[in-house]
Amino acid sequence: MTQDQADRTSRRRLHQVLLTEEAIYGLILVSGMIVVSGSAGSASADVLITVIVTVAVFFAAHVYAGAVARLAAVGRDGHLGQSLVHAAKQSSGLLVAAIVPVFILALGTTHVIADDTANWTALIVNTVMLAVLGWIAISRWSPSWAARVIGSIIAASFGVVLILLKAFVTH
Repeated sequence: MTQDQADRTSRRRLHQVLLTEEAIYGLILVSGMIVVSGSAGSASADVLITVIVTVAVFFAAHVYAGAVARLAAVGRDGHLGQSLVHAAKQSSGLLVAAIVPVFILALGTTHVIADDTANWTALIVNTVMLAVLGWIAISRWSPSWAARVIGSIIAASFGVVLILLKAFVTH
């Protein structure tokens, strides 16, 4: 396999993980946890721990639910190991989507940036990531610029609502 083919395969795998409902849900989940745990100027370390534990619990619950649903759908012909592996692959977008905001929160935890700046930056970056995922997903479906813009705005609006919630409700 050439380097170009390997690069295309890696990009395709990344798209298969990021262009999923789990990845979008993961970004919204992380944003919600930042809002809830980052209220009243909480240290980014507290927010980071809350986000990591919550994402891990939701990932495990999603894998469990996916495996059980798959086993129920195939009946006695199902295999637990295969169902768990399939569900973990399907749910991996939850984990991958959390990498960037967790990194930003870690910058606040290590005092590279201020705690409050880390919390706000993670929220804003999540919103931008939602917009980008909305754009990419719609562009794979439609060549229309209007459709892409609308898809991007809809996806980003989830992050915007959480930013507004943090700005007006938690302060």
